[in-house]
Amino acid sequence: MEKRAEHGDFLRIHDETVKNVMEAVPADQTLYELAELFKVFGDFTRIKIMSLLLEAELCVGDMAQLMGMSQNAVSHQLRVLKNSELVKFRREGKVIFYSLADSHVKRIISQGLEHVNE
Repeated sequence: MEKRAEHGDFLRIHDETVKNVMEAVPADQTLYELAELFKVFGDFTRIKIMSLLLEAELCVGDMAQLMGMSQNAVSHQLRVLKNSELVKFRREGKVIFYSLADSHVKRIISQGLEHVNE
């Protein structure tokens, strides 16, 4: 049960701890952006795409075949991932190949998989 002061404020029993935590917590805007990033990770199809890209650079056609989905559906999800800077692409003639954006994204996916497999 929380203790309250007479005027409704919380009693601060551990002032130093509270001060340290307040200084360490990121700004609200940063936390909002992090929450938005995790929303992108919260979709099964996008996670499946990223797990495929963890293994190899792929074109939309290959991803569609591996996922049993239409190329349009895969392309739509890739747009979301590109807009969130989670995947990158390169063009080779008429074919566009996709890969995970960087080592941070690879680490997030790998560690997430490791966590759920424990």
